[in-house]
Amino acid sequence: MFETIVIATDGSDSVSRAVAVALDLAERFDATVHALSVVDADEVSSSPETVRDQLREALSEQASEALSAVAESTGQPVTTAVREGRPATEIGSYAREVDADVVATGTRGRHGENRFLIGSVAERVVRTCPVPVLTVRQLAGDDA
Repeated sequence: MFETIVIATDGSDSVSRAVAVALDLAERFDATVHALSVVDADEVSSSPETVRDQLREALSEQASEALSAVAESTGQPVTTAVREGRPATEIGSYAREVDADVVATGTRGRHGENRFLIGSVAERVVRTCPVPVLTVRQLAGDDA
């Protein structure tokens, strides 16, 4: 049923449960795991020009650490990739490239006015991704 699973991660607490759920799913179906982290190009370009390179480097390092955390949390092989661009767009493109069966991502579970004011990468992924998306909400006060 699932042969290739893409885990979209930024290393935040809101994605930690999604990583665990996706890895469990991959183990159950003996699926190939890809972990992807996207450096937000808009965040970099909106910063002062004098610090853009430093910010890009810091965000790339943070992305690499998030991917390492995924790989270290399982005994199965994980293919990792860091991309730069708009997160939802890059996640969809990567899913197409690796012929993913599902993309797993975390969500903070915001709703109502906060969703409209803050925006949500997970929501954009759900709306635009060419493959099914599994969103996993981080439980309040729970790491499980």
